[in-house]
Amino acid sequence: MKESSVIKNENAVDARAKNFLTEAEVEVFLKAARKSRHGVRNFAMVLLAYRHALRVSELVGTRLSDIDLDTGRLFVRRCKGSLSTSQPMDGDEVRALRAWLRQRFAAACANSPLLFLSERGPMTRQAMNYAVGEIGRRAGLPIKVHPHMLRHSCGYALANKGCDTRLIQDYLGHRNIRHTQLYTRTAAVRFEGLWR
Repeated sequence: MKESSVIKNENAVDARAKNFLTEAEVEVFLKAARKSRHGVRNFAMVLLAYRHALRVSELVGTRLSDIDLDTGRLFVRRCKGSLSTSQPMDGDEVRALRAWLRQRFAAACANSPLLFLSERGPMTRQAMNYAVGEIGRRAGLPIKVHPHMLRHSCGYALANKGCDTRLIQDYLGHRNIRHTQLYTRTAAVRFEGLWR
């Protein structure tokens, strides 16, 4: 077997097994989200999903009452028995939400208590899955992107920044720290300075 075909096969296996985006891939993904048909909404959705490690059901279930743009806070209602928390939002998140809300209140079903709407009403899990897949294709990423990858990407990004495992556990809403250790085990930052 030729060396180039071995590398291709290894890359194909790696791409299938990978369940997160690197920070560079997230940047490309977010840029592609802005350029989609519903770019303002999609950018706000995927930015929140990534930054707050939201599951699809948590994202589409986010209510207008869960956001406070004046104080820059998001109340994250965790599902699956996870711990709900109030989390700070960065300025780019607040700006993205303000832009989305200007469009949202002009929509036909603007009286919904849910934050994210489609043309037909509240966003569904299926619509979110489709939107994320399309954004991933538009971004030219070599792997098939699905919404849960954004949650994993957040966990790995926090671990690579050197955040404490307990902090990551609380931020992601994990009740059991074993679920969080998945992210910290492979964090390159753990190995920095070993030979100094």
